[in-house]
Amino acid sequence: MSNSQVLSFPSLLLPSWRRLRTVLIASLIWSLPLGLTWQSSYPSLLLRILSAGLVALLVFSVLERWPREPRRMPRWVLQVLGVSASIPISLWAIYVGSTEPGAPPFWQDHHRAGGFAMLTIGGLLTAPWIAMAALLRQRDAAVRNQARAFERERGELERQALDARLRLLQAQVTPHFLFNTLANVRELVESASPRAPALLDSLIAYLRAAVPGREQVESSFDRELSLVRAYLELMQMRIPDRLQYAVAADTPVKNMHCPPMALLTLVENAVRHGIDPSEAGGRIDVRLRLVDGRCLVQVADTGAGIESGAEGLGTGLATLRERLRLTFGDQASLRLIALEPQGLLAEMEFPAQEAQ
Repeated sequence: MSNSQVLSFPSLLLPSWRRLRTVLIASLIWSLPLGLTWQSSYPSLLLRILSAGLVALLVFSVLERWPREPRRMPRWVLQVLGVSASIPISLWAIYVGSTEPGAPPFWQDHHRAGGFAMLTIGGLLTAPWIAMAALLRQRDAAVRNQARAFERERGELERQALDARLRLLQAQVTPHFLFNTLANVRELVESASPRAPALLDSLIAYLRAAVPGREQVESSFDRELSLVRAYLELMQMRIPDRLQYAVAADTPVKNMHCPPMALLTLVENAVRHGIDPSEAGGRIDVRLRLVDGRCLVQVADTGAGIESGAEGLGTGLATLRERLRLTFGDQASLRLIALEPQGLLAEMEFPAQEAQ
């Protein structure tokens, strides 16, 4: 037998303090009514009951770990039978050991034989039930521990699935922005516009801000503002006579967590669906505030606006809604509000959290 298969004997003899306390209390309770009719001293009665209880506890603890894999019967049956058998055996040994030299055997003494029978019957009526109660508590504890382990494992799997889902959505968002921007640059290059070199410089600044965050799940408003400013500068160079913008942010909100590309999604949506379709163009105002422990993002444009009752525009907002749901659950919201006489206000709100 290998060393890993051998249980050290001392390890089998170390019952928990809770079990020892149970044996002490049960022995004391059992001894009190018996002491009223016990002919010898009460300490000797308590000592005999306690000794039998400790032997039963020892048997219970040993059979809890050995044999490693019972084959003929379930372990709990083996433990209950072992406890039941230990009571008469241990009491027999106690009575034999306490018999004085030269005295007749205890079974020939009427009073001692009666005491042995009383203790044995009482022990057989109580010890197995105490063992069963201990086994039930042990089973309940094992079920609770297993449930907690399953809950922790499920939480970890859900977190991993959430991270994977967010990364998938992020991979869909970033190319969306890049392809739209490259299409704008292509229009100027094909028309031989003198603004093309400056636009390419703005594109480089935009890519420097956008590409490093492509694989990030965490970001801050400070970084997202840099990305938005680079994007708006790029768009203004493309349509300088049709786009004006302003960006304002409260200082405390800059250090707060923001889902990567979330702010840019709202701004890009305002350009594509508000400013571009409008012949006169318009203005985009970006406002970031910290209100009652929540981040409030407002992107308003004076462009074409949306029809009353519209739920959203394009895949960008649909993806953003899904990302907010995965990140904040029901604590986040994304609202689209039609402005008068025209335009659209997009409001995004979620709990404020310090950026990592």
